[in-house]
Amino acid sequence: MNRLLMSKNGPALAGTIIGIIAALLVKFGNPGNMGVCVACFTRDVAGALGLHRAGVVQYLRPELAGFILGSFVSALLYREYRPRGGSSPMIRFGLGFFAMLGALVFLGCPWRAYLRLAGGDYNAFAGIAGLATGIAIGVIFLYRGFSLGAARQNPKASGYFMPLLAIALLALLIIKPIFGAEGTGPVFFSVKGPGSMHAPILISLGAGLLVGWLAQRSRFCTVGAIRDLIMLKDTHLFKGIVCFIVAAFLANVALGQFHAGFEKQPVAHTMQLWNFLGMVLSGLAFTLAGGCPGRMFIMSGEGDSDAGVFIMGMLVGAAFAHNFSLASSGAGVGAYGIPATITGLVFCLAVGTLFMNRVD
Repeated sequence: MNRLLMSKNGPALAGTIIGIIAALLVKFGNPGNMGVCVACFTRDVAGALGLHRAGVVQYLRPELAGFILGSFVSALLYREYRPRGGSSPMIRFGLGFFAMLGALVFLGCPWRAYLRLAGGDYNAFAGIAGLATGIAIGVIFLYRGFSLGAARQNPKASGYFMPLLAIALLALLIIKPIFGAEGTGPVFFSVKGPGSMHAPILISLGAGLLVGWLAQRSRFCTVGAIRDLIMLKDTHLFKGIVCFIVAAFLANVALGQFHAGFEKQPVAHTMQLWNFLGMVLSGLAFTLAGGCPGRMFIMSGEGDSDAGVFIMGMLVGAAFAHNFSLASSGAGVGAYGIPATITGLVFCLAVGTLFMNRVD
C-alpha cells in the first residue's frame, strides 16, 4: 500500500478512498455534503472553544485531530518527521485568516467545494471556478519569484506541539468539562444546526487518522493539484481531485445522498458572485501559503510549524467571521462579508507583490 501511495497513482488512490470516506461520514451523521470540510470543521472547533458564540456551529471535530495524528504517525514511521519553520510567520497567519474568511463566504474549503459538487450542489461550480481563478493568480506571483522565505530546521521537540494540541482537543471532547456556577463552558456544543450533526466520535477519529495517513503518504493536495497543472502541466496530483469527486459522487448515489440543483442545498447559498469571489480569495491565499487547508493540517503533523501558524490564522479567522457577521449562511452572504472579501483580496495581492522577486 505504501508503494502504491508513493507512486504516480498515489494521489488518485488516496482521493478515491477519501471521497468514499467523506460520503460515509455524512451517512453516519455529518452535515450534508460536509463529510470532510477543513474550513467548516475549524470553524466548529473555534466555536466549541468559545472563540465565537454562533450556537449552531460549535463542536470539537475529531476528524481534524485525526488528520494531525495520522500524519504524525505516518511521518515518524517513514522517517519523514522533519520539524521546520520560521518563514514569514505573521504573513502566514494573515493568509490563514483571510483564507478562512473566503471559505466561510463560500461556505466550504476546496475539499468541500468538490464534495458539494459530488453531492449535486450546482452552486459549487461558481466556487470551484473561483478557486481555480485564485490559484491561477497565485501562479502568476510564483512565476515572478514570489516566496515567503525558506523554512529552517527546528529542534525535534518543536514539532510535537500540533500533535499534543490534537490530543488535548480530543480529551476535551471526551471529558466535556463544565466550569462555573452557570454550568457552561469552557467547551461548547451545538444542540441544533450543523454543529449538532456529527458521526460517532470513534468513527470520525478513525476516518481522520486514515485520511491523515493517506494524505501524508500520497501528498494529496487540492490546491497543489491545480497549481501544478497550470505551472507544470503535471497531472500527478490532479488525478487525485478527479478520483475524489468521482468516488464521492458514486458513493453518494449508492447511499441516496445525491440531490441535484441550486436551491435548498445543505449549508449553501445561491449568491454566485460571492461564491466565486470568496473562493478566489481562498484559492489565492492557499497558493501563496503553499497548499490547501487539508495539506496544512498534514504538514503540521510532519513538524511544519509554518503550517501550524497558518492553521492558527484560520482558527482566529473563523472566530472573527462569526463574531463580526462576515460568514455566510443559507440565506446568503453575511452583513459584512462583502467588504471582508475585498479586504482579503487586497491583502493577498499586496503580499504577492511585496514578496515577489521580479525576474523580468
